[in-house]
Amino acid sequence: MLKRRGFSRGFTLVELMVVMAIVALLLALALPRYFNHLESSRETILKQDLAVMRDAIDKFHGDRGRYPNSLDELVSERYLRALPVDPITDRSDTWQAVAPATNEAGESETGELYDIKSGAPGTARDGSAYADW
Repeated sequence: MLKRRGFSRGFTLVELMVVMAIVALLLALALPRYFNHLESSRETILKQDLAVMRDAIDKFHGDRGRYPNSLDELVSERYLRALPVDPITDRSDTWQAVAPATNEAGESETGELYDIKSGAPGTARDGSAYADW
């Protein structure tokens, strides 16, 4: 009687190493694009949040004849549903308020919030500072 050699089913070490190398190569190509996409998304959200808050400030000024005293006033008067979170800092208390300019007589318009800027440190992908947006 001849004994038949049994073939074990499974992968060899070489086959597993080849698959792992292919997976590592794909990850090396995909991860930088993924993180660039995340950064781009945060910047887009920041631009949109600033545009919405500036629009609310303008509407408040148009309705009331004065600028709001704070972002909280925009929320309490329902010009904003909620105070947005700065996507770069992940906080809602880092927004920087810009006061209205004074006129020739040295008087400023009433209210304390003429414009809003991001309080996020650093620069965007285009080289501009977040605080300048």
